[in-house]
Amino acid sequence: QVQLVESGGGLVQPGDSLRLSCVASGSSFATYAVGWFRQAPGKEREFVASIRSRRGGYSPSYGDSVRGRFTISRDNAKNTVWLQMNSLKPEDTAVYSCAADSHLIASSVSRAEQYDYWGQGTQVTVSS
Repeated sequence: QVQLVESGGGLVQPGDSLRLSCVASGSSFATYAVGWFRQAPGKEREFVASIRSRRGGYSPSYGDSVRGRFTISRDNAKNTVWLQMNSLKPEDTAVYSCAADSHLIASSVSRAEQYDYWGQGTQVTVSS
């Protein structure tokens, strides 16, 4: 079983950058794919980014709305996945949650229901 804790959210201005962290408990972190999802008030949960496990070559994937602005990375020795968010826009405002799963396949990385473990979320607000 894995427990996930996100941090790094906050209030920033448009154009600013922010880095979110997702720290996992437990061992064998390299065997887990990790995804970031976000949900704004009144909107459906949206896929942001994912990074696959060792078996998947740690390949990243991005949602269309963040591709080119956000970067996902991981350090298995620290049991941590980061989401570097640049050129933030007001429409990026949401609660960001990380999720993990050890059986994810490439075609499922953007599907929230495929992830077994979730963190509590961290609020990101982009406003002038």
